[in-house]
This record gives sequence, structure tokens and C-alpha cells, in this order.
Amino acid sequence: MSDEVDERVTPPLVDEAVKKAAVCWVSSGGGPAYALWCLPLDGTLLVVTGPGEQAAAGLADSETAEVTLRGDHGGRIVTWSARVTRLRPGTEEWDTAAPLVAAKRLNASGTAVDLVERWAAQGCALNRLTPAGTAVTGADLPDGSLSEQPRPAPVVRAVRKPFRLHRVRRR
Repeated sequence: MSDEVDERVTPPLVDEAVKKAAVCWVSSGGGPAYALWCLPLDGTLLVVTGPGEQAAAGLADSETAEVTLRGDHGGRIVTWSARVTRLRPGTEEWDTAAPLVAAKRLNASGTAVDLVERWAAQGCALNRLTPAGTAVTGADLPDGSLSEQPRPAPVVRAVRKPFRLHRVRRR
């Protein structure tokens, strides 16, 4: 990866949650949190966003984000601030990380090599989320569910109700 020294000290809960993460909720710029599939790598999370991939408005251009991870029971166990680093095609970091992420991408058409080439050609962002700052855990987490109405999405269609329901014919 890079030559810079990473002197961060993360709580054991964050380290364990990151190692087991397959999905994370990421909020950047004070916007809503998006559920994103992710790949843990060396104590960080890697996420891909952009055309043909998952959407996370503003994440690729942000320097920081809030990341929430769940535990084995499915509930939120930790929220932490992350330093966002965008990996660029053609760099050593990209060449190392992109094939690993592509290999774990479910339901992708083509090979991992094809997928990495498509990400580079279409301007998809491969972001590294590195824990930074203080983690919020246990009793410090919000008591409420933080649920909200579903956001509008282009993939949602209104379904018409049938004109008439089936009737069971009696003899």
C-alpha cells in the first residue's frame, strides 16, 4: 500500500467489527447513511461506488465519513469516524486492492479483471474507510431505531393492482 506510517489506535471492538463486516452504513457530509457492501482489509473497509455500482452520494469526494457496523445479532454495535481515501486507477494501492474487492463482488458479470477495468473506465470510486477519532459504543449509542422512510430510487416502480382478483368457482 502506501509508505505513510499509520499510528492509529483503535478499540478492540472496532477492530473485530471491521474484520467481520460485510455491510456497513456510511454517511458523509451530514447526509443520510447508505448501506454498502464492503471488504475488510488491514483494519480498514473498502467500498466501491459509482456508475453500475452502489450509490453513496458525496462519499468519493469526502475526506471524512461516519461508519456504523452491526454485530452478530444484527443490531448496531459501533459507530466511528472514518478518514476516506479514494484509491485511483493506475496506482499501486489500486492495483493491490481493486482485484481483491472485485473477487468478492457478488453477481458481477464477467471476470474480476473485467470488473476492475470497467470500474476504472467508468470512473467508479474505490474508497478506503480508515477508523479515525473516537468510536461510539454501548450505552453511548442512540436509543432509538434511527429508521426513516425509504428514499426515492429509480429502481422502484409503482405496481398496479389487478383489475379483478381470482374467484374460486363453486360447483
